Parts: sequence; structure tokens; C-alpha cells
Amino acid sequence: MSRFITFGEVMLRLTPPDHEVLFQTNRFVATFGGAEANVAVSLANYGEDVAYVTAAPKNPVGDAMIRELRSFNVDTRFIRRSGSRLGVYYTETGAAMRPSKVIYDRAGAAIAEVKPGDFDWDSILDGVTWFHTTGITPAIAKGTAEVALEAVKACKEKGITVSCDLNYRKKLWQWGRTPQEVMSEIARYVDVTIANEEDCQKCLGIEIDVDVTAGSLDTAKYRELASKVMGAYPNMKYLAVSLRESVSADWNGWSAVLADNKGAFMQSRKYEIRDIVDRIGGGDSFGSGLIWGLNNLATPQDALEFSVAASAMKHTIYGDYNRVTKEDVLTLMGGDSSGRVQR
Repeated sequence: MSRFITFGEVMLRLTPPDHEVLFQTNRFVATFGGAEANVAVSLANYGEDVAYVTAAPKNPVGDAMIRELRSFNVDTRFIRRSGSRLGVYYTETGAAMRPSKVIYDRAGAAIAEVKPGDFDWDSILDGVTWFHTTGITPAIAKGTAEVALEAVKACKEKGITVSCDLNYRKKLWQWGRTPQEVMSEIARYVDVTIANEEDCQKCLGIEIDVDVTAGSLDTAKYRELASKVMGAYPNMKYLAVSLRESVSADWNGWSAVLADNKGAFMQSRKYEIRDIVDRIGGGDSFGSGLIWGLNNLATPQDALEFSVAASAMKHTIYGDYNRVTKEDVLTLMGGDSSGRVQR
């Protein structure tokens, strides 16, 4: 039986209601979210055995976060209770030509204080078949980068598959080493890499000539990108690249490509997502869908189609977490995108 572990930071998310800009209102909608927690919740919703590893303060905010993860059947026993605060982020939901915005308030968060040896990876990884993290966690602090590297090394010693969403975040990389220095080292232990073109450029130093603001994307460029990444990192088995064509904040074209280390290059169906409810967490729902698909479906192409369908559905759901079941995704993957009432 498969068992999954994700490692990263979860934060308190504060969002003005009804597409209002920050502080236009005196009300905020409070939820929780974070890349690796989002993946854990999706996998749990698909019926998988999954645990989430992080550090959280021993206070009511940390307690509420853990209760929420438990409500999704995510195993929280490996969460380290330490530090004095949970990170916060404010998000402003865009509309039409006004983009969504994110402001971080995560300095001094509990996860930023962790260091190698704080997590007993030998115990945590016992019986685990798949480990997932992202490039956000090493960006937080020197300690989180060292712990992430410690974790993926432990996984390789145990023969555990490692996936990593490179997730470049310019606002976070402030602690000294460059993203490329850190992530190129971690990437040597990664089996399944999830990224977009900017992630590959900033984290791995591998570039292609793509204009992501043009409204349409040339998939041939991504075949070239995959070839470069696989050539530089022969340990990688798969590279998945999500393709977002932004017409406006409310209307995106959404698809993806998947390459393997045997030279195969697969392209998914494209979804035209209009009237987007919330795009934050879309990439995480893509990653979790890919992980589930590679573990449960017949072919990598099927896994790719599942991941794109899952992430397309996430754009219709408010909050970081994708609250759909695998049956919901398989229905859309099978071609039913009518939105008709199911009775």
C-alpha cells in the first residue's frame, strides 16, 4: 500500500470578500493553506494515506490549523510544536485585467526556525513510498533548506520516490544563497519534478525563449526545456510543466506537458477556465493529481490528464485546498464538463 509524506509550511490566509482589494473592507475570510499542505489534502481526498510534516506554534492558531488538516484525514502526528507564530499571507483576488496579489507576513514563523536534526526522518519515513516538497520551503531560511536536503537524502537511502514542485518565489529568497545554488543540489535527489518555465530558469538555470504573457504558448518550446532538464539531471524520471495562458484574471487556458527520461513527450487536453473563483493552489492541485495518477492510473498520459483535470476543477473552488474527490476528477477527465446538476 502506498503511503505519502509532504513537508513544508502552512500559513493563515486572509482574503477580503467579494473581489475587494486589501483594506477596502474591514472583514477578512480566514483559511489555511500552503503548497505542501495543499498536496496532502488533495491526496487525502483521493483516499490516500498521507501525513504532513511542518512546525507550528503551540497556540490556538496552530491548534486550529492542525484540526483542519485532521478534518481532511491528513495524519498530523509528525508536526513539530515549536516557535511562537504561524506565518500569515494576505491575498487579493483579481478580476478582469486586475491581477491577484499576495503579501507575505511570515518572518519569524515556526518553520523558519527549524534546523537539521529537528525531525526524525528515519521514523517519519518508515513505510513511506512517496515524499513531496517544494522550492518554497528551502526559500524560507537556511535551516529549512538544510532540512529539505536532509529529508530528500534520507528518502534516497530508503528508496523512496521524491517529487518536488520547484515553485520559485522571488519574495522569499532573502537569506543568502541563491535559488539555483540550493535547488540544483536538491534536484539531484528528485525523481519527479513539477515546474513552469520560470521555475526552471530561476531554480535550475535552464532557460527557453517563451513569452508567458502572449496569451498562447508554443508547446514545442517545452519539449526543448524537458530535453535540457533531463540532460542536466539524469536522475529525474519525469518533468511535468503546467501551461497557463492568461487571457485575464478570470479567464485562463490550462494544460500541461509531461516528459520522461526515455524521451517520451506527452501533451494534455486544454481547458478554457472562465469565471475563475480562485487560482491559488491550482499548481498544487496539479502536482497532487500527477502524484496520484502516477501511482494509480494505467499510463503516464492518464496521470497527466488526471492532474490537469484536477487543477482545472480547483480554479472553481475558493481557498487553497482542492476539495474534490477522485470520482469528480475522473468524470471531468472523461469529457463531462457540462456543469449540469448531478442528482
